[in-house]
Amino acid sequence: MKINIFFISFISLIIFNTTQSCSQNNDNISPEKLSDNELLDLVQKNTFKYFWDFAHTKSSMALERSNLDAYNGEAPNIVTSGGSGFGVMAIIVGVERNIITRAQALERLHKITDFLLQGDRFHGAFPHWYNGNTGKVRPFFTEDDGGDIVETSFMIQGLLTARQYFDENNIDENSLREKINKLWNEVEWDWYTSGKDVLIWHWSPNYEWQINHEIKGYNEALITYVLAFSSKTHPINETVYHKGWTSGNNFVNGNTYYQKWNLPLGPDFGGPLFFTHYSFLGLNPNGLSDNYADYWEQNLHHTLVNREYCLNNPKNYLGYGKNCWGLTASDNHKGYSAHSPTNDLGVISPTAALSSFPYTPEFSMEALRHFYYDFDGKLWGEYGFYDAFNESENWYSNNYLAIDQGPIIIMIENYRTGLLWDLFMSCPEVKEGLLKLNFTSKY
Repeated sequence: MKINIFFISFISLIIFNTTQSCSQNNDNISPEKLSDNELLDLVQKNTFKYFWDFAHTKSSMALERSNLDAYNGEAPNIVTSGGSGFGVMAIIVGVERNIITRAQALERLHKITDFLLQGDRFHGAFPHWYNGNTGKVRPFFTEDDGGDIVETSFMIQGLLTARQYFDENNIDENSLREKINKLWNEVEWDWYTSGKDVLIWHWSPNYEWQINHEIKGYNEALITYVLAFSSKTHPINETVYHKGWTSGNNFVNGNTYYQKWNLPLGPDFGGPLFFTHYSFLGLNPNGLSDNYADYWEQNLHHTLVNREYCLNNPKNYLGYGKNCWGLTASDNHKGYSAHSPTNDLGVISPTAALSSFPYTPEFSMEALRHFYYDFDGKLWGEYGFYDAFNESENWYSNNYLAIDQGPIIIMIENYRTGLLWDLFMSCPEVKEGLLKLNFTSKY
């Protein structure tokens, strides 16, 4: 999960030790060029395996990352709530793409929801990380040993999408929907305001509000506010959205970049590209607007600005160009960082361009073909594209992160069929919540 783009760099120095050497895998590189659809099928199928084949054996939750020697050897048991929410949505894609059966998906989702119902929750909110064996919180850092309301929103986004998909009237699907509704209804979104007009990221039974990270200024947490306001049991007041979320220094942008693209919201140059992905795995930005922005314009322009920056390549890094672009949070040659035009370390993260397929399909396909065919297998492995690379440093990750793999398979599906968008936006609670917040949408 990503926290604030400045806060994350500090935290990553403490908890991440991820610099890896290249591990080539040429097994799936076809000697003949695949069609666009064949290549998209392959990417979705391999990426799906991260959440299916590589899931934690007991909990079925998604492992935070694939390098199992990380976190002093704890990595095999560290599962992520937000990344697992992305995995829930990936499982739906797996059914639709005939990778697994509906029955297999139901069995897996029952395991995940049972784990969450029995595991630690903090005023209904999930922690950032769990121990996948015990269901106990595994602190993300010392003071972050309780609820994480943003990670919680990513999981609830996935669960509500699954609730809408598994809608048949039988014992298995009725039971799954009941479990999902219990988890959804027990999240105390209003608790996470601490009586203020803003949502607060973390609460701990040991440290209470000590972190005091207010969620404001445009970032990846729009979905958190939408769900908090859509709750039927513990909703926030609309002033929390209009006075809290919008009050940060980086909320309003209004600048035009490269004399082409205006950015209504966000930090300079838009920030890392995951801002256009995480909240919009379920929220359909096409036709979505409120008092502050047209979210299709926001996300499209943010993506185009990010790509144009890479084309201009002001720091003269190797490899940057029209087929090789995309700056977002990922591993890098020194550890981990939220890469963006204002934090450019020469690191291209495939998830950035590939998760942008709905916004820039032609440019994303160019990047996909480049990543797949032009690196002699350095970027491609068992679970799809590795996390990141830096040609200037001759560094190629051989790792995967759940939060970077999930948006690839989900957003490619949204580009191809709109499936996850249609499911999530069909939630009656979400429809009502958006309407009350003065959003307009095509649903």
